[in-house]
Parts: sequence; C-alpha cells; structure tokens
Amino acid sequence: MIRFARLLDRLSFEPRRSAKLALMREHFLKTPDPERGLALAALTGGLSFRHAKPAMLRALVAERVDPHLFALSYDFVGDLSETIALIWPNGEGGDASPPALAEVVERLEAARRGEVPALVSGWLDMLDETGRWALLKLVTGGLRVGVSARLAKTAVAGLGALEPDDIEEVWHGLDPPYETLFAWAMGTGERPRSDDPVPFRPPMLAHPAEDRDLEAFAPETFAVEWKWDGIRVQAAAGRNGEGELRRRLYSRTGEDLSTAFPDVVEALDVEAVIDGELLVVIDGEVRSFNSLQQRLNRKTVTPKLLASHPAAIRAYDLLSVDGEDLRDLPFRDRRARLEAFVARLASPRIDLSPLVEAADPRALASARNAPETLHAGADAQAIEGLMLKRWASPYVPGRPKGQWYKWKRDPHRIDAVLMYAQRGHGKRSSFYSDYTFGVWRSAGEGDDRDEELVPVGKAYFGFTDEELAEIDRFVRQNTVNRFGPVREVRHEAAAGLVLEIAFEGLNRSTRHKSGVAMRFPRVARLRFDKPPAEADRIETLEALLPPDERAPAASRKARTG
Repeated sequence: MIRFARLLDRLSFEPRRSAKLALMREHFLKTPDPERGLALAALTGGLSFRHAKPAMLRALVAERVDPHLFALSYDFVGDLSETIALIWPNGEGGDASPPALAEVVERLEAARRGEVPALVSGWLDMLDETGRWALLKLVTGGLRVGVSARLAKTAVAGLGALEPDDIEEVWHGLDPPYETLFAWAMGTGERPRSDDPVPFRPPMLAHPAEDRDLEAFAPETFAVEWKWDGIRVQAAAGRNGEGELRRRLYSRTGEDLSTAFPDVVEALDVEAVIDGELLVVIDGEVRSFNSLQQRLNRKTVTPKLLASHPAAIRAYDLLSVDGEDLRDLPFRDRRARLEAFVARLASPRIDLSPLVEAADPRALASARNAPETLHAGADAQAIEGLMLKRWASPYVPGRPKGQWYKWKRDPHRIDAVLMYAQRGHGKRSSFYSDYTFGVWRSAGEGDDRDEELVPVGKAYFGFTDEELAEIDRFVRQNTVNRFGPVREVRHEAAAGLVLEIAFEGLNRSTRHKSGVAMRFPRVARLRFDKPPAEADRIETLEALLPPDERAPAASRKARTG
C-alpha cells in the first residue's frame, strides 16, 4: 500500500505526460504481481467496493474528530479524502505494519457491509498521511491523479515492444490482476486469449476538425456522414463453441448495455459487429437525447418503456460479418459491405446513417449549420454536426491522425448570473471553481409579479487560470451566505457576476427548479461588461428545447397519457 501511495502522490504533482508514463512504467517494473496489476486496475477504474461509500467515511471521521472542526477543515481543503487523511489522529495503530494493496482489495471485496468501517478505520490508524489519502482515494474510486485509462495502458505497452492499441485489443477479456497481460507486455508470455464469442473491439475515434483540415477537404478523399446526438455503441453477435449465437451491446468504453436495450440486441440475428449510434427512434424520426436518457443506466427495462421509447442503431461502420474481420479494409469497402448488410438485415432497429453530399468546404459548412436543408424530416434536429472519414482509412483503435474528423455544430450560448460556488478538488481545492448559475423568470401574479433567478446549470471548466482567479476573488468578496462547503454570492439585478455559458443541448427536467437541464455546460467567458439585470431569461432557454419537449412536462404527460 505504501508503494502504491507514493505512486499516486507523485502522479498527482506531475503535469507532464511523459513523466507520468515513466513513473507508471517504473512502478510496474519494480512491483511484483499481484500488486502491480491491482495498481493498474485502480488507475483504469477497474476496482469498485460496493460497501465503501463517502457517507461511511464521514461517519468514521466523526468518531475521531470534532464534527465542527471537520466541517471547517473540509470547507478549507475542499477534498474529502485529503481532509480525512490530514485530520485523522496519528499514532492509533501502534506498531502494526501497513497493509499491502492486495490485502486491502481482497478484504474489501469479501467484507460484509457491517465489517467495512472497522477495516478502513484500522488501516487508517496504520498509515501515514500519504498512505491514508491513497487508501481513501482507492476506496471511493476517484483517484484524480491526471491519469486516464488509455495513459495507464500506454505505460503497460511501454514495458516491451507493444503499442497501446495492442493492449486495447485484449483488455476487455481480462480481469485484475492482469498477470498474463504483464507477462505478454514484457515478452515472457503469450498474447492473452479469450473464449468470449462477442469480445469488445476498441473503437476508432475522430479528431476535432480544424480550419486546415476543412480546407483540404475533397469528396474523392473524404466521406461525409451526419453525427447523430445519441451515444456511440458497438453491437456484436457471435457463436460460442456449441454454435449458439451470443449478442451484446457495448458503449464506446466497453460497458455492457445489453440488459437495458434488449430490443436492439435481438435485432442482430447474424454474426456481425456494427459500429453506430444508439438513439430513440419513433415512426422513423430520431427523438431528443433526453428520450434516450430514459433508457440509459438501467439494469432492467419495463415493457411500457420499451413501447414508449423504442431504441435503434443508426449504423456507421461494419467491423466484421460472418466471422470475417473487415477492420483492415479501407472505409470505402467497409461502407459498401455495410450497406449490403443492413439491406439484408431488414430490421427496423438497425438502419443506415446516410452519407452527406458535399462538394467543397462551403457546402460542408452549409450542411453543418443547417442539416435540415439536406436531410428531410424532423429528426434533423437530432444531428449535432458532421463526420469526415478518409475513404482509404482502415478501422484502427484509438485516435489516429489524419483519418477521421468530427465537426460539431457551434454550441448554444446564454448569459447567466453566478449564484453559488464551491471549492474544487485536487489542484483546485484552494479555489472556488464549481459554479451554479441561473437566469431570470417572472414570479407571482398581477401587481405582485416579480423577477427571480432560477438555477439552470452547473459548470466547473471552460475558463482559463486567470479567469478562475478572477471568479474566485469575486466569490470571496461577495459571499452573502454559506451552506456547508457551498457559498451563496451576491446576485441582485444590479450587483453580481454574469457568465457566458456554452452548452451542447437542452432537455426538460423534473429534477430542476427551472424545468430544464443543460448538456455539457462550461464557462465560455466572463461578462464584467454586463449587469445581472441584462442576463438571459428562461424563455430564451426554452426556445432551444427540442420540438418534442417544448411543451411543459405536465402538458406532455397529459398529451401522451
């Protein structure tokens, strides 16, 4: 555990990618199995302890530290794990040796709910501040040390002569502590094998299109597709050793979505792997992303929901068919095979994403900004941009340069008033960097009618370091109330801070006071030039809702009754 804690500590303070890779490679080389495999699992999000939750940690520290002192400390530090690690009393563990990482993982996985607090408390007594911090990060699952799963796999590949894509190809058939993976990476073992008939294939990703990429566009070089506003998925079907057809639906990151979308899974009744977009499609028209969210993150789905929110895949690519791997073929050939395959499939749950006719960059821009001019039907509202795919490109895992580009529509923008702020985490724990903002709405009736601010979203990125310092200064100088770690700031019509908020889309929401919820909001710029009274109104936001959601929630429920 001590060695793992030192790794996390050094990673958290290291900004350079190459140095992070070097730290992880050194750790994997010098740490024996199974410790290094469990460290890799932690870095890639592969460990989860269902009975170890933040509420349990708060209860533990309340037994050792005055609650008021802890609340003040948490407000100052801004990170739960770091606060507990620093404030936990030293010297309670006597001469007991700190636990090994393997011991921590094994005992937490086997422990019943009532046994977990005593385990964690005992380990906290044995460890120093850095060890306690690493233990708590491990327990809660939020490491926040600036290492993505891809970067950790790249470090493993660097142990030998492999490429990161080689690791991705076998990753989803493996489980911690990845002993066969390390043996293969270091040249002492064979490539790991899996008998899974429907393994996950790592997806090919696109780079954001820049001006020079668009200027080089030519229809004979690039295919152009619509980019649909759903979630990227992979539908796979294959036969096991007994000849039975197995089917699965994966997210872009390899999460199994099959149980939540049985209607889509059953549509793939031949051996094939399709890359496409998961959408809710009713009468041939794609509905808003909010409709799809009703189906996501569910372990089971009711017949009523299957009927009211039927899912479908709009296919982009064909990775294999009838046991033949097509990924090495150029996209032009894969597209032809995909068109023939979808026609043969003849399922309403799987259709073909149409190509876009564009002769030059100007035509591209026109299609991106006004898809309804080229794509008939109301579902043009569900198009969020374009994809440019080189006709000659093979299907390569990761994000290869110069092959695929995405050109999303410009985000929506509104001016909103900062209402609440909270400290960030990690490097931002000293700054108020998490913001709640609102827009104006009329309240009351007749002569008592007044204007009120209603929260419409939260944002914690998009700003520069200089802008972060300015907002933090404003929060500290204009705090009017506190609710635990949250500060309420001055937001009257004549005094406050206006933020320009960029966001990708808007949906109706019954969980928000405003009745709407933003997708991917971020701070685009600070509007010191604009008084709060001139910030946008809720009507401005509601005009941006998808057509099928512009009626209030109660009206839509009555209409669909």
